[in-house]
Amino acid sequence: MSVAVARIDLRASACRFCGAPLSRTFVDLGATPPANSYLRTTDLRRTEAFLPLHAYVCESCFLVQLDEMQSPEQLFADYAYFSSYSDSWLAHANAFAESAVARFGLGPRSRVIEIASNDGYLLQYFVRRGVPVLGIEPAANVARVAEAKGVRTLVKFFGRNTARTLAADGVTADLIVANNVLAHVPNLNDFVGALKPVLKPSGVVSVEFPHLLRLIEGNQFDTIYHEHFSYFSLLTAEQIFAAHGFTVFDVEELATHGGSLRLFLGHTEAGRPVTPAVGSVRAAERAAKLDRPDGYDGFAERVRQAKRRLLSFLIEAKSEGKRVVGYGAAAKGNTLLNYCGVRTDFIDYTVDRSPHKQGLYLPGTRIPIRHPDRIRETRPDYLLILPWNLRDEIMAAHGYIRDWGGKFVVPIPHVSICP
Repeated sequence: MSVAVARIDLRASACRFCGAPLSRTFVDLGATPPANSYLRTTDLRRTEAFLPLHAYVCESCFLVQLDEMQSPEQLFADYAYFSSYSDSWLAHANAFAESAVARFGLGPRSRVIEIASNDGYLLQYFVRRGVPVLGIEPAANVARVAEAKGVRTLVKFFGRNTARTLAADGVTADLIVANNVLAHVPNLNDFVGALKPVLKPSGVVSVEFPHLLRLIEGNQFDTIYHEHFSYFSLLTAEQIFAAHGFTVFDVEELATHGGSLRLFLGHTEAGRPVTPAVGSVRAAERAAKLDRPDGYDGFAERVRQAKRRLLSFLIEAKSEGKRVVGYGAAAKGNTLLNYCGVRTDFIDYTVDRSPHKQGLYLPGTRIPIRHPDRIRETRPDYLLILPWNLRDEIMAAHGYIRDWGGKFVVPIPHVSICP
C-alpha cells in the first residue's frame, strides 16, 4: 500500500475560540487518512495522504480541538454520510420534531431552519406536520436527496455571509436546529455569530453534539477524526454562545452517539428562565474536573490500553483460525482501525447498509465494504461492530449469526464479546 504522511508544521496553533496558544495534548492518534475519504477500486494504486490526528485541550477555555488539516470544502464537497440509513436515528429525529412542534407552538406560520440538514432526515418530519422548513447543507450530492423528499435545501456553508443574505431576504426562523454540526466547524466564532441575525427575537436554537464528558468516561477516542474539529463540554459551549449573545436555558442528556447533549438557546436579551437541568450538567462536569487542566490527564493512556486489548483479541482469534468481519463503514470505525493498525490481515471485509458505500474501500486500511447479505454467505465467527453506538440496533437485526455460533464484538470502551 502506498501512503504519504503530509508534511505539516506540527507546532500547535491557537485555540479556535479564545485564541490562547495550544500546547497541552489530549490524545495523539498518530497519522490517519480523512475518515470519510473512501476509495474506489481505481484508487487502490494511488497514494493516500495520512494527516496528523492530534487533539489538544485549551488551558484557558477547555475546548478540545484538532488543528485544521483540511478545509470544509475538501471534506464536504462530495459527502459519503447519509443520515437516513439508521432507523434509530430517524426515530430520534421524528421524536424531536414532535416534541419541538408541541413545546414551541410551531405551525404553518413558523419556520424551522436546520444547518447541515444532510438528506432531510429531520426536516421531513416537520414538513409532514405542516411546518415550513429550510435546510442549509454544503454537500450538493446529499442535498439532492433532501430535495427529493420535499425539503427545500440551500447548498451553502453556514456563516455570517450566508446569514446576512438570508436576513436581508427576510428569511428568519422560529427554530434553528444544528445537530452534530458544531464539531465540524473550523471557525466557531463565525458560525455561532451567524445564528443571531436569522433567529427571531423569541426564537430558539437547538444544538446537539457528543458530550465530551461521555467521550472521556467511555474511552470514545474513535469519535475523534479530522472532520470533527472540536469536542465540547457544556461549560465550554456556554462560554462560546455567551460571547455571541446567547444563553443556554435548557439541556437534555441523550443516548445518541455514545452520550450527547441537546442545548436549547435563546437570545440573552429575551431573558428566558434557566432550568435546573443546566446546573445539574454543569455540576457533573465540574466534578469530573473539566474546568481544570488535570481533568484531561490519563485519557491518552486509556486509549493506548484499548488499542492493545483489541489487537490481542484479533491476534488470538486469527491464530485460532477464526473469521472476523466488520459491521459498518462509519467514520469512527476508520479512526479505530487506522490507529490500531488493523487491516485485511485481521478483518476480511466490512458491511454497510448505505449503497453509497458498498463496493468502496475503507480509507487507509483498504478493507472492502460489502452489502450486509455477505454475512449470511460467509458465516463469520465474529462480527466486529464499528458503529458501537448502534450496537443494540445492529445486534437485533443480525441475531441470526448465533445460528452458526457467531458472536458480536464491541470495541469501545474496551473489547467485549456478546454471544
